[in-house]
Amino acid sequence: QGSGALVREGYVLTIGYLVIEAESVEVVGADGKAVPATLAGYDHASGFGLLKLIGPLAGKPLPLGSSAALDEREPAMVATHGGREGVSLVHVVSRRPFSGSWEYQLDSAIYTYPPVQNWSGAALIGAKGDLLGIGSLIVPDAGGAGTQSPGNMFVPIDLLKPILGELLAQGRSAQSKRAWMGVNCIELAGEVRVLRVSRAGPAEAAGLKPGDQIIRIDGQTVDSLQTLWHRLWGGGAPERDVALDILRDGPSMRVPLHTVDRQSAIKQHEG
Repeated sequence: QGSGALVREGYVLTIGYLVIEAESVEVVGADGKAVPATLAGYDHASGFGLLKLIGPLAGKPLPLGSSAALDEREPAMVATHGGREGVSLVHVVSRRPFSGSWEYQLDSAIYTYPPVQNWSGAALIGAKGDLLGIGSLIVPDAGGAGTQSPGNMFVPIDLLKPILGELLAQGRSAQSKRAWMGVNCIELAGEVRVLRVSRAGPAEAAGLKPGDQIIRIDGQTVDSLQTLWHRLWGGGAPERDVALDILRDGPSMRVPLHTVDRQSAIKQHEG
């Protein structure tokens, strides 16, 4: 369960993890009327999910604003489902990269304070009434790495503008056609270690295990999640052979791994 924003007639934008493998989706409008919907598009690179409504929905589409123009300390509004009671006032406290453990990277995420509990798919709205971002996470360090300032992370709406046409026409964007290993990793003190290996994914087939430290990919040093993900995606075709150098209870060892296109590993439901 989460929220979404009407971005054009018949289409609702939300955060993709809510809907990507759903067997069915139902959208409830401001008037309480429920409308069935299907997944019109999913962008793995940004994390956006686009829903196509099967019927009219109360409300007018939100205009897309400029998230790049949103500075730190600017006020904004977070709107979730639930009408007026689902609206909160926040401030932007940080603009910085976000590296997700699940092979995910944003180069300029939006962080806000105070934290909003119903963050999934929530709309971040600017002073002009335009849509600036979509809620993704609650985080403990919104003010900056190492701070104790809980808040929320939003995906900037500027990432939607160049790909909206592709999502509507093809259900995915060209930028989402990227290599996937099937690992969750953590970064601590300049070390990147495997937390989890996806079942039946490329990393499991290659023999990676939780606890392994990834020190190089294709001969290039790995000292952060950001460098690992950028070098994985920038190294060539989505489906290719990569070489990982890892540490596991002894000298470094090389592990050959064949990546796949992430989209091919996602379960899709029609209707």
